[in-house]
Amino acid sequence: MNLVVKRVYEAASPSDGVRVLVDRLWPRGLTKQDAAAKFWLRDLAPSNELRQWFHANPEAWRMFRKRYLKELVSAEGAAAVEKLHRLAEGKGQVTLLYASRNQEHNNATVLKELLEGTRKPPSSVGRAAKGRGRIRKAKRQ
Repeated sequence: MNLVVKRVYEAASPSDGVRVLVDRLWPRGLTKQDAAAKFWLRDLAPSNELRQWFHANPEAWRMFRKRYLKELVSAEGAAAVEKLHRLAEGKGQVTLLYASRNQEHNNATVLKELLEGTRKPPSSVGRAAKGRGRIRKAKRQ
């Protein structure tokens, strides 16, 4: 799986492969034709509350990343992550599109890390968690 992260305002190129917009809101001033996104997976985006919090606190990247990964545990988030996995399988390249001006710290970079497995996500996020439930055993006294 070859993943690339790209700002949606940059021109589309044939080397982008399948272009997937991973923001909750449609980018301002951009037509669907100019975005050239084949898919728009809104459920992969952080919640409006988390997005606004991070916009006000850009220095809190690690906390944003942690909270965002926790949001992906929800039913909608997990289903969207699974859909993105299916899209990426067997494709030459998948380009994750985002609108943020911050090119290093945005939700698309977190998704790329999650799909590539470069950073450890919470145990309940991703393909390994599907169909697995945690059972806590009571302590014997």
